[in-house]
Amino acid sequence: MMSARPIDDMPTARAAKPFLELRGICKSFGEGPSRSEVLSDIDLSVAEGEFLAIVGFSGSGKSTLINLIAGLERPDAGTIELDGKPITGPGPDRGVVFQSYALLPWLSVLGNVQLAVDAVFKDESAEERRIRARRYVEMVGLGAAHWKYPRELSGGMRQRVSVARGLAMDPKILLLDEPLSALDALTRGTLQTEIEQIWAADRKTVVLITNDVDEAILLADRIVPLRPGPRASLGPSFEVPLERPRDRTAVNDDPHFKKIRNEITHYLTAVMGESASANSKRRFVKPDVKPRDLRLRGLPSAR
Repeated sequence: MMSARPIDDMPTARAAKPFLELRGICKSFGEGPSRSEVLSDIDLSVAEGEFLAIVGFSGSGKSTLINLIAGLERPDAGTIELDGKPITGPGPDRGVVFQSYALLPWLSVLGNVQLAVDAVFKDESAEERRIRARRYVEMVGLGAAHWKYPRELSGGMRQRVSVARGLAMDPKILLLDEPLSALDALTRGTLQTEIEQIWAADRKTVVLITNDVDEAILLADRIVPLRPGPRASLGPSFEVPLERPRDRTAVNDDPHFKKIRNEITHYLTAVMGESASANSKRRFVKPDVKPRDLRLRGLPSAR
């Protein structure tokens, strides 16, 4: 059975100067009556080197939140800062690993990683960039398959390439947008272990988006639930006082693991119930739609 460290001994965002900070973030989509506020009053602080997981139901706005941090979307209100500098668009200081892999099919494993390296490390020589790309390909266990193309890889191998590409940019923070949700259970478990090992090697700051509470507990230092929308907001933080490395088999029998899982699951279930109740009381305005007159003008009407 795994033992737990006291919460007071765990590194948390509250104990250090925020490395990533979101203040008063709001985000809406659409115009006019169809406008929908997805996120509302999001405040979040993440310490340097922390592994943070944000959990929530599908459609709650998790990917929108990660896109805002990545600079792929702009907030309607509020500010986002990384290492004291405002985020106004995409940048190499943020590595993103998507659920969909986002690999270029005409490039090999090494080529996909090399492309990111070439874009970020333009001042290095071609040989230095090649060595850098190859190192990260080998880090995720694909050294022997570096010449293969995405179509020749399994889903798990493609996701390894995506992780290697994100790490090879040497970002200040790694953003993981449900990177394992499309994989089978066995491959997912293997990659969870590998992600923890990679994180432990250089302790980069990581924000993981997931709808799997067990995955969040296995990987993260701290877990923050996202309340379901519309106007989704963040819930309370849950510390994960489990020693690392965390063994999947052993952790399932750990009383601390069970306690945290129950607390988070009960919280998410409760807020989902509140959201469903609130939505059932909302008044929906029917659109003012009138049928078009499709009769041919100038022709006698049928009798």
